[in-house]
Amino acid sequence: MKFIDQVNIYAEAGKGGDGVVAFRREAHVPKGGPAGGDGGKGGSIVFHATNSLTTLLDLRYQREYKARAGQNGMAKKMYGADAADLIIKVPVGTVIYNADTDQLLADLVEDGQHATICRGGRGGRGNARFASSRNPAPTICERGEPGEKMNLKVELKLLADVGLVGFPSVGKSTFLSVVTKAKPKIADYHFTTIVPNLGVVQVKDGRSFVMADLPGLIEGASQGRGLGHQFLRHIERCRVIVHIIDMSGSEGRDPYEDYVQINKELEEYNYGLMNRPQIIVANKMDLDESEENLRRFQEKVGEDVKIYPMIAPIHEGLDQILYAIADTLATAPESVMEEEEDSVLYTFEEMDTPPFEIHNRGNGLWIVTGEKVEKLVQMASLYTDDGFKRFARQMRNLGVDEALRISGAQDGDTIRIMDFEFDFYN
Repeated sequence: MKFIDQVNIYAEAGKGGDGVVAFRREAHVPKGGPAGGDGGKGGSIVFHATNSLTTLLDLRYQREYKARAGQNGMAKKMYGADAADLIIKVPVGTVIYNADTDQLLADLVEDGQHATICRGGRGGRGNARFASSRNPAPTICERGEPGEKMNLKVELKLLADVGLVGFPSVGKSTFLSVVTKAKPKIADYHFTTIVPNLGVVQVKDGRSFVMADLPGLIEGASQGRGLGHQFLRHIERCRVIVHIIDMSGSEGRDPYEDYVQINKELEEYNYGLMNRPQIIVANKMDLDESEENLRRFQEKVGEDVKIYPMIAPIHEGLDQILYAIADTLATAPESVMEEEEDSVLYTFEEMDTPPFEIHNRGNGLWIVTGEKVEKLVQMASLYTDDGFKRFARQMRNLGVDEALRISGAQDGDTIRIMDFEFDFYN
């Protein structure tokens, strides 16, 4: 299966159902009495985390998600049915952002966890809700509220306990293949691993943990060079980092310089990666120069730093490394990500934005924009006198009339809000 760990999609919640104007037939009651019911609520867009998925492949092939609208209200004060929420299943470890503002909306880290990202619109009220002593037979109703919609960036960050880091071709894939049943691609050239590989490690004393072999780092990865952020995104959640070094220098690089460069990239990624426990593994110890390079390496990092020699293909040194990893995990923080970045679920907080803006287009045309006024137009019942009068009062109460007057609007000028136009009069 192709591994997909980042995708952009469009999500739109359902519109609320429209309220209706209806009257019942009853003697001695004006027009039979109002009996129009409310519309149903529109469906919301809900993300649901599940362990049954391991990739965002489904989202790659379907880029638009639209929930159903609520049912319109009916006569006899009957409510319209609420629309079902649209459930989008994603792997555990999925993070959801507003693609336009880069705001974190949800971080799904547990099986069964869910987050409502786009809220469905509420149903419009029927005319039975507008009856009063002054107007016992109103012809007013509301159209359904539009559902929320936004462009989303969806990322998958693997939930591995242990992350393998190191330059390309240092033996990370080989190490994973011999300690787990994972079958990563292994070959003698750079960037054999271009997608993360996961495996479950079973230590001989019964302990187990999840290990991820991640794409190799190069200098400048924290700025996006090479596989850059594609790699670093997945190591953010790892509790322990296993740093594998080619101690033979077979690629013509100095092992200590490799060690310093990888740690520099981890530090510059700004997720506190250098604060994670790190286990240093010296691989390819069967090759020439390895023993001498290890001696010089130990001198440079200091005698207090524990280094674990390994010859991965023949399993030499593996048990000692796995016991060290399991021991380190036993004392490592359980949820490093929660300490650095709160797990957020979308809360629909009101944005501190102006209620409307007025634009003079010349030739007596004025355009009014703003979320509040546009929503009033979308929900207004403009085909009856009562409905239009109510809309005019709402505009006046919002301050649109006074703002147009101050801006220079004259009697007879055309006012446009979305696709609705009306004449302005003082």
